[in-house]
Amino acid sequence: MNKIVIGMLARIACMVVACAALNASAQTVAQDVDRSLESSVKIVRVHNLDFPVLDVGKGPVVLLLHGFPDSHRVWRKQVAPLVRAGYRVIAPDLRGYGDAPTFPNVADYSINKVLGDVVGLLDVLKIQQARVVGHDWGAAVAWYLAAFFPDRVERLMAMSVGAPWTPEFSSIEQREKSWYGLFFQFEGVAEAQLRKNDWALLRGLARNEGDIDAAIVHFSRPGALTAALNWYRANSKPQMPAPDGTPPQPLPKVRADVTGVWSEQDHYLTEEQMQASGSEVLGKWRYQRLDRAGHWMMLEQPRQVSELILDFLAR
Repeated sequence: MNKIVIGMLARIACMVVACAALNASAQTVAQDVDRSLESSVKIVRVHNLDFPVLDVGKGPVVLLLHGFPDSHRVWRKQVAPLVRAGYRVIAPDLRGYGDAPTFPNVADYSINKVLGDVVGLLDVLKIQQARVVGHDWGAAVAWYLAAFFPDRVERLMAMSVGAPWTPEFSSIEQREKSWYGLFFQFEGVAEAQLRKNDWALLRGLARNEGDIDAAIVHFSRPGALTAALNWYRANSKPQMPAPDGTPPQPLPKVRADVTGVWSEQDHYLTEEQMQASGSEVLGKWRYQRLDRAGHWMMLEQPRQVSELILDFLAR
């Protein structure tokens, strides 16, 4: 082996060692950031219930609402950019998720109950109005919050889920994508099927994306999986149509400015249901399509999502 080859191999070895060191350093930084964020989590008592709430930063309030199967930690990559930009970030664990309270009855997970938690949280923290960013079920909660409590929402960013009451949410295409919502209605059966073979069905449903490993650890706790599924049982249970064909009473239009964000690789929501949501907005409506990202866009494309949120907040 000549000296040139030996020299090349030595340089390659140095590059490998350097890359490994960089990766280890990046992991250490990420762990430090996680520990720093979790130290900002406090318990807030709302209506005699204790909710873990990430509360960090100073300035205008940005309320981050997570969805299934997550907790406040799904926003961890957006918190630091928001705080650096001069915002106070409030990110609670919603009932039935993370370390938030759980309840024995399906009805305890209705949107109305969740809205009571969120409004109560704002009251306890003495926050009259917030800029609200929601994802998945958190987006659905945010839409209803803006519709029924307009004075509490200064502006709204809905990620993945558009206004849930639009006709496009009941299209064949959307029903096909959200088939699992019907499967989740089978109490006990859904839990057993999701746990079977080391959570194979849940992993497959999630496409091994998002924080699925952390969710499985959490769902292994007694009652945790049922609590999460009860959101679907309380809010998307099949209903008999009105016998005379009378359409449901329309919901109030959202008065705030709204930005809707949909990611092109979302397996669960159609683009049409988000685009159609503009018809439910009296304020300024803006639609953003995020390419090369799946449902958990805040984890897959954190920089782009943080930029979208900051742009939304600055408008």
